[in-house]
Parts: sequence; C-alpha cells; structure tokens
Amino acid sequence: MKSALKCAQKALKEGEVPIGAVVVLDGKVIARGHNRRTKKQLATAHAEIEAIEKACKKLKSWRLPECEIYVTLEPCPMCLGAMLNARIKKVYFGAYEARGRSMTESLAGADLVNHKIEVEGGIMEEECRRILSGFFEALRAKSANGEGE
Repeated sequence: MKSALKCAQKALKEGEVPIGAVVVLDGKVIARGHNRRTKKQLATAHAEIEAIEKACKKLKSWRLPECEIYVTLEPCPMCLGAMLNARIKKVYFGAYEARGRSMTESLAGADLVNHKIEVEGGIMEEECRRILSGFFEALRAKSANGEGE
C-alpha cells in the first residue's frame, strides 16, 4: 500500500484527486497508476484502470489471474469491473468510500464474468483517508475564498 500511496502523492502534485494503485505479481510491483481524469479529460482515467492497462501490456495478456491490486480508495463499480474482467485475484484497498457508493462486496462476489475477486479493505486506512481528506479540505477552502472561479 505504501507504493500506492506514493502514486496518490503524484496525483496530488498534479492537482488530481489523490488516488493511487499498483498491480503486484509474486510480491513485486509490476505496474503503477494514479488518477488522471482532469489531465486527460477522461472519465475512465482512474488509478486502477491505468495500473491494470500497464500490467496487461507488461504481461502481454488481458488476463491477470495471479496478480493482486492495491488501491488507496475503495474501488468504484467501473474499476472493480475492470479488475473482474482482468481476472485479478485480490484487491486490497485503504480508505472506504465514505458514501457507500462502491458496491465492492456485492460486485466482487457476484460472479458477473465467471470470476470472483477477494477483497480486503482498511489497509493503512488512516494514511489513505488523510491524503484524500486533505485534498478536499484544501479544495473547499480555495472555493470559499473565490480562488476556484
């Protein structure tokens, strides 16, 4: 998760929502990603999607059945769908989605694509939550001061 947090820091420096992800194979990071929705102006430019795409290219396969992914925030339904489609073995995430919109548990076990993914949340939860909270607090302060207009 420390590597995913470093990716989140990179997103933060770029002015993006600080979410980071890494794909791991045999205990080694093989791909990294961070949120780039604003920079790319793409709704799908999430950290997890970026990391999965890089891992697929590296392994020359759309299937990643021996891989695990670490992400700083509980995955959204789109990202969990990508993990299921890539046949990733397990997802570890840090902060829980505060509004409960992720549907992680129900989607992970739904056998939507003849694959189920193991899920473990709350890994380095405080550190992951802190970087996100700090980003949004700064954004709200900026907006309140009229800097975001």
